[in-house]
Amino acid sequence: MKRLLRPWWWLLDYLYAGWRQLLSVFRRRCPAAYAVGDPEKPAVVLLPGVYETWLFLEPAAQRLNALGYRVFAVPQLGINRRSVPVSADLVGQALADLRSVHGVDQVVLLAHSKGGLIGKHVMLDADASSVEIRGLVAVATPFSGSLYARYLLSRTMRDFSPNDTVLMALQAETDINAQVVSIYPEFDPHIPGGSALQGAVNVEVPVSGHFRTLGDETVLTAVEQAVVGLSVKDSPTTS
Repeated sequence: MKRLLRPWWWLLDYLYAGWRQLLSVFRRRCPAAYAVGDPEKPAVVLLPGVYETWLFLEPAAQRLNALGYRVFAVPQLGINRRSVPVSADLVGQALADLRSVHGVDQVVLLAHSKGGLIGKHVMLDADASSVEIRGLVAVATPFSGSLYARYLLSRTMRDFSPNDTVLMALQAETDINAQVVSIYPEFDPHIPGGSALQGAVNVEVPVSGHFRTLGDETVLTAVEQAVVGLSVKDSPTTS
C-alpha cells in the first residue's frame, strides 16, 4: 500500500519545496530575533541543502529558538550551489564571525541534505574556525550519495553521486561520526539508499519525503532531542 502512495509523496515533496523556494525570494534574511537566546547554550547554525536557503529549516529554527537557543544562518551560502569544500570554507569563516560579533564559542550544526555533507567537512577541518562544534544534526543527508545523481545533467547535482571523490573522501573519515545524529525518513524519494551513517546516531522516522519532512512534527521532535543531547555532551568536537 505504501508503495502505491509514493507518487503522491513525490508530488507533495516538490510542492513543499517550491513553496519554500518562493518564500525565500521574499524572506532572504534570518530574523534578528533568532540571535537572542541563552548564551550558556551552544548556538545553532543552519546549513540548508542544495538550491535551498535557511528558510527550509525555519520550522526547526523557530522551535529551537523558543527553547532558548540562538539560531544563525550562513548568508554566504546563497542557494548553496557551490562545491562542498568551498561551502565548508564559507561556513568556517561564518563561524569565526559569530565568535567575534556575537560572542559565540560553541555551536551545533543543523543541516538538511547537502548541508550535512558541508557540516561534516567543517568538522574535519581543524582550522575551520575558532569555535567548538558540539556536533552535527543532519536531516536527510546523502552521506553515501544518491544513485539518481549520476544521471542528472547538473554538475551541482552530480556531486551527490556515490562515486564522487569528495563524497567518498568524507565517507572514509569515520572518527567524528560519533558526533553526528543522522535523522532520515523511512522513504526518501531522492536518497533511495537512505541516510544511515556508520558510527553515528541514526534515527529513522516513520515519515516519507525529502523536503516536506522538515516541517513534520515527528522530525522536529527528533531534531530537538538531538540538539539538546549534543548540547549537554561532555566532550565536544573542537574545530
